[in-house]
Amino acid sequence: MSYIIHGATGAQGAPLQALMLASNLNALAAVRDPASAKGKPAIQVDNGSVESLIAAYAGADGVFVHLPQAAEPARLEQANNIAAAIAAARPKRVVISTSGAIVDQPESVLQAPAESAIGTLLRRVAETGVSHAVVAPRLYLENLLLPMVLGPVQAEGRLPYPLRADFAASWSSHLDVAMVAERLLTDHAVTGIVGIGHLPGLTGPELAQGFSAHFGRDVQFEALSPETFGTQLEPLIGPAAANIAGFYAALSQLPDNVIASDTAAQQRLGLAPRGVGQWLADMGL
Repeated sequence: MSYIIHGATGAQGAPLQALMLASNLNALAAVRDPASAKGKPAIQVDNGSVESLIAAYAGADGVFVHLPQAAEPARLEQANNIAAAIAAARPKRVVISTSGAIVDQPESVLQAPAESAIGTLLRRVAETGVSHAVVAPRLYLENLLLPMVLGPVQAEGRLPYPLRADFAASWSSHLDVAMVAERLLTDHAVTGIVGIGHLPGLTGPELAQGFSAHFGRDVQFEALSPETFGTQLEPLIGPAAANIAGFYAALSQLPDNVIASDTAAQQRLGLAPRGVGQWLADMGL
């Protein structure tokens, strides 16, 4: 039995591969260069080649897919290639992560368009008839580890983030995504969308309370403007910071960013995300 893990050298795939290897499952990192897997089991894959993807997926018990951060045309090309390979190779199971894109709230102005890369991937995989599920997180707790966020927490007791103080969101960690994805890859009983994140959603002050309890000091939430956050982020990631600032500006127009209770992992799988304190402990902080 083998499971093909896209992004296994990155933030989402690495925790999943580690979890599956710890469960004695044959989880292979799908990488262009096997050396990048740093000794972990790997299979060479080129997302730009349908033939390469078919060779990797053929006979697989499961495939975990998430689209890498890239320009949308490149993401769309990869989405089409991956879907075509799934249709041809027909692995036993496919689990797709939306990586925070909203796909289960059609009334939202931030719902991913059907013609987008993630929308195309979901539609085309569904058309294959291959057993699949979609993990749909919203906001990642790992965002709070950015130096301009965690630094002020540790040095000054303030948690700056570009959300209103009353804005509730379904926060989750990459560790939570891995937990849900492993279950869905190995148990085919649940299909369709599985939302990941806190219910009810956590507000900024509630996040700060989690930091306060963990670090044993008072931490206060500070609402930043999306523009300020983008300016602080740009030295780290370059021009892409403008897109992230735009995302948070759009979020600011919404009442919240909370997953639906009926499709939540809590309801569908009995799996709840870590609390802030537990997540901080698991991250070694």
